[in-house]
Amino acid sequence: MKTFLALLIVVLLAAGLVFFKSNEKASDAPVTGLPWQIDKLPDGATRVFGITLGQTTLGAAIDLLGDDMDLAIIAAPDEAGSLEAYYSHYSAGPITGKLILILDVTPDVLLSLRDRAFQDGGTRRYHLHPDDLPVAYRAPVRVITFMPSFNLDEEIVQARFGTPTEVIQVHAEQKHLLYLDKGLDLVMNNDSKELLQYLHPHAFSAHRAALQRKSASGE
Repeated sequence: MKTFLALLIVVLLAAGLVFFKSNEKASDAPVTGLPWQIDKLPDGATRVFGITLGQTTLGAAIDLLGDDMDLAIIAAPDEAGSLEAYYSHYSAGPITGKLILILDVTPDVLLSLRDRAFQDGGTRRYHLHPDDLPVAYRAPVRVITFMPSFNLDEEIVQARFGTPTEVIQVHAEQKHLLYLDKGLDLVMNNDSKELLQYLHPHAFSAHRAALQRKSASGE
């Protein structure tokens, strides 16, 4: 039985990897919500996973993705932190992974929410007071982070996302493939999982500058 389950897991992971490399012709019905399906809108915004960055609220995102997520302020004691909705399991066709929606709230609002939140044990997670949930649901999604369940390689990245606008080597074990027109920072790690970070293209220059400073400092 254990051998059968192990083989089943291997087959499922292989199916996801093949799908990443294939041309999605297995079914007549198009699969949507895939990581490389990034729509550029007339106003300059981008839409991915059905979410328009800077516009789609958390409430609308929940209508798309479901409510099986963990909403909390993530912060160390000396940090302001960020308000995030964490989906531990996202899937589109055979593509699976973890999805994090970082919400756009002002520092004053974030501080107010944190003052009323309760901490989850000794962790960095602060869960909102129930009365403050409507504030979170009205907040637009500012950044999306997707962590695929399997490793990406250069061949898959090239096939699905094309040639990056720029590559920034932060340190020996990590480089950032920047797609400025798509608002995508694809982070390749030698010693951990890759991740895809989606930002509004208008916010990308500041993000790029921060990476350049980090690369220059050797952090």
